[in-house]
Amino acid sequence: MSIVAPENLPAPVQGSVPGQIDAGARISPRVPRAVVIVIAAYIGAQMLADIASLKIGLMFALAVDMGTFIYPITFTLRDVAHKVLGKHAVRTLVVMAAAVNLAAALYLWWVRSVPSDPSWGLGEQWSAVFNPTLLWRIVFASIVAEVVSELVDTEVYHWFVTRVTTRYQWARVLVSNAVSIPIDNAIFALGAFWGLLPPAVVWQIFLFNLILKFAVTLVSLPLIYVTRDPETWEDQ
Repeated sequence: MSIVAPENLPAPVQGSVPGQIDAGARISPRVPRAVVIVIAAYIGAQMLADIASLKIGLMFALAVDMGTFIYPITFTLRDVAHKVLGKHAVRTLVVMAAAVNLAAALYLWWVRSVPSDPSWGLGEQWSAVFNPTLLWRIVFASIVAEVVSELVDTEVYHWFVTRVTTRYQWARVLVSNAVSIPIDNAIFALGAFWGLLPPAVVWQIFLFNLILKFAVTLVSLPLIYVTRDPETWEDQ
């Protein structure tokens, strides 16, 4: 048995009171900057996409909800979060993102109910944009689509790295997104717009969204390489 001399021991961190050891300063964990960035970007992109989806645009003679241009990046961000947080933590992230979106919708609904100052002059426009019928249909369809598709994405991604290969990171992203994106697209397009818009328009939204989401997946693919793989996937 070796005995460590007292002078070789690490010096304790002193607290604000002389002679008191600040245990919190010694044991508090440091959160990697990449984790903070990924979580913020993931939740922010989802919220922005939900708000933008309140507008149905027209591009290349096809109807498209405008949230589609930002939302697909969340699938790749989820894959990055899977690498830095692990399977179980990323499930919590998906559910919490849905909760944040719901809270945002509740807040916007309350803001709409507050009388507008006449001098502002945009009260009717605000109320029209955040119409409760449209807002809640899009919010609920979006939340259900997000939770279901991204939990499916989590399982497929984890299956790929634990049962297929940990090589070819681009392949794991493409495989998981190829399964989760059509699920997300179908739930959202039908849940948000079926019965509200003509069937032909709903089909256009579904088709354009599907093409665009896969295109954004390809563009955002390099994001998967911003962090390293964990040493092991099995215990996540």
